[in-house]
Amino acid sequence: MAAELDIAYRYKTRPSSLLSSIFMSTLNAAAKTLVSVARTEQAEKWKAKDHLRFMVMLMTWMAVWVLRFLMDYLPCSIGPSPRYLLGFSSAESLDFSSTSLSSSSSSMLSSFPSLDLVVHEGVEGSSVQALGRALSQILVLLTEIPATSGKYQFAMAMADRIMDENARYGHEVLLHINRTALASAFSRTSNLLYRALERSQGDQDDDNSSYAWATRVIRALPMGTYLTSYMKGLRVCMSAIMSTVANINAAVGTYQSQKRRRQVGVDHHVEEVTAEKLAQELLWMTTKLRDYGAVDEALVQWSFASGLASFSLTANVRVQGFIVKISAILFRELVGEDLVISSQIKFRILLFWLPLFCHASNGLAYPVLSRFEKMEVERAIDEALSTLPAADQEVILTNWLQDFTIAASDWPNLQYSYDRWCQSSRKVVT
Repeated sequence: MAAELDIAYRYKTRPSSLLSSIFMSTLNAAAKTLVSVARTEQAEKWKAKDHLRFMVMLMTWMAVWVLRFLMDYLPCSIGPSPRYLLGFSSAESLDFSSTSLSSSSSSMLSSFPSLDLVVHEGVEGSSVQALGRALSQILVLLTEIPATSGKYQFAMAMADRIMDENARYGHEVLLHINRTALASAFSRTSNLLYRALERSQGDQDDDNSSYAWATRVIRALPMGTYLTSYMKGLRVCMSAIMSTVANINAAVGTYQSQKRRRQVGVDHHVEEVTAEKLAQELLWMTTKLRDYGAVDEALVQWSFASGLASFSLTANVRVQGFIVKISAILFRELVGEDLVISSQIKFRILLFWLPLFCHASNGLAYPVLSRFEKMEVERAIDEALSTLPAADQEVILTNWLQDFTIAASDWPNLQYSYDRWCQSSRKVVT
């Protein structure tokens, strides 16, 4: 068994606690003997007890070497502890009793598919904590595994199974595991998405900063989203013409320029694919947080994601689609009956993410939100606005009006909210 574990997990079997204690005791005895022998002055003539003490010291050090050899190269009769198999450090050690160590290990291996180990009232807290660490590890690996890998669906199905099992038993501790792991994964994934969009759009700006500046200006104009697509096509044609002329004039210089341009294009494509994968995972985590009653965690984090909101305005259409869906879910949850959301969180979410609804290509290339979903989001925005102070309503509605009038989309239409705010402002005068 120990040899199989060595091959499967690529580590050497840990020695038993009995053998380790014998080794340490022998080592301490040898060290004390060495100190006593060293105290004998060299100029003095050794007595019989000094020679005897020296021989005992040598034999003790030989015993230390033999014990060390046994610990390193011979399998132990006592198997490794579960926490060593799981890779936890000594600071994170679990409190398993020596009498139930082997029985708990065998029950864990036999009942792992149904997670029966952690669903009883008498379960140890360390086992529940281990389950939480396992779920967090799977969610971390999910963001690192490529979506094209077969192991990606395997990891997602495993995370789904663990969370569904926890929710099915309905124990508060198990539900807390789902919420904590998902909240941590949501924060990590949103940060990774922000960095991917930053690198992707940074490559575009470095490739041609003047073109990026012109694109941002045109996007701000009426029908700007349509014009930018034509500009991209025109830029591709011009790049092809210029590269042909450069090939005729200077073959060597052109080769290096094309190689650099291709490399920038490849890097940009990789970052866009990565951003799309992360956005899709973030949407999955948002729905899970909503299902397990922890959507308030996502709302708080979304209200502080101003950088992500800014980059999402110029992100890839498919990435924008996933972010629009996430924002739509969270906007509807702002006015949920079971949640008490502070006015500050409502204000920040409306301020940061309303421009995305106005400028995103939702429904133009492919349907992102249905008509009914758009109506629900508008109703949620109106209800959330009505709970804010008049000064906050003014800031949000002023920004919305500016974005709405220059955007190609006619959604969200907050005219009713704007008229209500104007009417409430008139009442102050009267």
